[in-house]
Amino acid sequence: MRREKSCGALCFLQQDGVWKVLMVKHRAGGHWAFPKGHVEKGETETETAVREVLEETGVPIEIEPGYRETNSYSPYRGAVKDVVYFWARAKQADTRPQPEEVEIARFVPVEEAAKLLTYEADRRLLKKAEEQAKKG
Repeated sequence: MRREKSCGALCFLQQDGVWKVLMVKHRAGGHWAFPKGHVEKGETETETAVREVLEETGVPIEIEPGYRETNSYSPYRGAVKDVVYFWARAKQADTRPQPEEVEIARFVPVEEAAKLLTYEADRRLLKKAEEQAKKG
């Protein structure tokens, strides 16, 4: 069984009293999700998450403690992929989607994000992350 690992973040900012989360619509498959990508040799999980969010969306982030969740699934026969997500604060609202991989990158109100997300596992991640946002 082949194992793969990616890391990403649920990136939040507050605008006009509304919590928004950064989402991407992928060119391949057209699904809505959170930015993430493969761990490169020598990187920590948080370094990967920060790099991947910046590469895919152009948004610099700061990882906050207290939220680390893992989704595991089989992307293809004979493989298991673990995706580790962190809670992060976005340092800017402007996005710059990576043209090769990302069709759209934008901040979406949390309620709208839950409806846009393609996968139920991502909706569960968002619910837990929203609770973290309300704390801080």
